Amino acid sequence: MAEQSMSDGSVVIAMPVNPAPQLMLLFHGLGADAEDLVPLGRRLARAYPQAAVVSVQAPQACEFGAGRQWFSVRDVDDARRVQRVVAALPGFVEQVRRWQRDTGAGVAQTALIGFSQGAIMALHTTLSEPALAGRVVSLSGRFAELPSRPAPRTTLHLLHGMRDAVIPAALVRSAAEHLVAIGADVTADLLPGLGHGVDDALVERLLERLSTHVPAHTWREALASDPGQPGGELH
Repeated sequence: MAEQSMSDGSVVIAMPVNPAPQLMLLFHGLGADAEDLVPLGRRLARAYPQAAVVSVQAPQACEFGAGRQWFSVRDVDDARRVQRVVAALPGFVEQVRRWQRDTGAGVAQTALIGFSQGAIMALHTTLSEPALAGRVVSLSGRFAELPSRPAPRTTLHLLHGMRDAVIPAALVRSAAEHLVAIGADVTADLLPGLGHGVDDALVERLLERLSTHVPAHTWREALASDPGQPGGELH
């Protein structure tokens, strides 16, 4: 089907079959809108021709000029950021579930791909809704609050520019170290020369991660099914 704009501003980039064997939902950053991630969505649709790909529109008008926002950043600090993300999360989760219902895609087949503020929202689903998606991708994003335990069936992919002046790369590095320490399934890529944005190198790395990284729970289940296999315990 051709790209279709929805009444809420979301853009359906690809919807080849129903039920969809894969669902990729994109969430834009502060001051942007669903159109902003359509080029990325087109790249994903070409790489995954059977996937439903949707760029989702944030519900609030941005307080600082044009575009939209997932939550307010007026007078924001770490505590207020967490409070505002938590307040916005039910609506965010409902959007994900709506697209899962509409496409017939299950949790394991769903990928949430967020940029900046959209990534903050997507990452926070792993704290309160661990079974919402099989993969969560953060592009130039961060955790509002680090998880205390891993989401056992969710793989996290963190991709970030080393020259990001909006969300420092150091936050992503420390988050990745924390996630590894608590046993989360995570990949982290810091791209030299990239600021706060998405370039071709980041997209290529994202496609590589989505295509080649086998979720840790898949390995565990495969090894558990053959307990006599040497090395049948994943470390």
